[in-house]
Amino acid sequence: MSKSKQINSFTNLIEVMMYFSDNETCKKYLAEMRWRDGIICPHCGNGDKIYTLKNNYKCSECRKQFSVTKGTIFENSPIPLQKWFAAIWLITSHKKGISSLQLSRDIGITQKSAWFVLQRIRYAIRTRSFSVPLNNIVEADETYIGGKNKNRHTDKKIDNAQGRSIKDKTPVFGMIERNGRMVAMKVKNTTQQTIVPIIEDCVSQNALIMTDEWKAYKNLSANYDHKVIKHGEGQYVNGDCHTNSIEGFWSLLKRRIVGIYHHVSEKHLDAYIDEFEYRYNTRNIIDSERFTLALTNIDSRLSYKQLIVK
Repeated sequence: MSKSKQINSFTNLIEVMMYFSDNETCKKYLAEMRWRDGIICPHCGNGDKIYTLKNNYKCSECRKQFSVTKGTIFENSPIPLQKWFAAIWLITSHKKGISSLQLSRDIGITQKSAWFVLQRIRYAIRTRSFSVPLNNIVEADETYIGGKNKNRHTDKKIDNAQGRSIKDKTPVFGMIERNGRMVAMKVKNTTQQTIVPIIEDCVSQNALIMTDEWKAYKNLSANYDHKVIKHGEGQYVNGDCHTNSIEGFWSLLKRRIVGIYHHVSEKHLDAYIDEFEYRYNTRNIIDSERFTLALTNIDSRLSYKQLIVK
């Protein structure tokens, strides 16, 4: 059995750990995933002539040495690659996600390290940068995510945020292509000035957009075929016109944030949205393919300092 076929046959964590049993095996596979079209120097971008040394590589242009982890989520990490690979398998195969506390127990690292590992992986698996815009029937909707004001510490309570107020919640906007992909993100507000440019950036003008009657969408018909479902009048389905798909995603996202993570700060909310967006957009592939896909996206490094100052 070839290496690629063997990896694509993984069905559980034990098989992953048995195959990637040492650091050298991890490095070789990482190099294959990262440099499928040839080794590229992470310092200067040269790919014409790279020297292979005993433990590193050397660029013929800038003369700098580099490792296979340079410029990736693994760079400068004291955590062995075997544990990183295990973490990637766990976060991409768990249908509901995994908490830093659970990951720390599963792979034997501190909860602080597990949180950092998960955040780096979430950063790497973002699927928002589609080269092809959403098309066909696209549902768009906004929601609000956040804890109850009464449960906040005194110094973090929001003034005049009683009852169903959204002053203490974070606005999130999303679009979902029927039977296809989706895009979701934290936004500063849900005004027309914020929402419409996002739609124009992510949705093909040939698409049919379905929304509720929120005022931010009122001028979409200028550039799109736009249908409106009037929730305020008790209307939730009108033929094929509805926003049930995106509303179902919001419901799932909120349940899993509460059930798995219990609380997510506004500062890091986008990272968790990225994770669930990735999970949705890869729902039709098997766990081993999802694992391999994640490893092809590791060319992005996020430092701990960057995380805590965001």
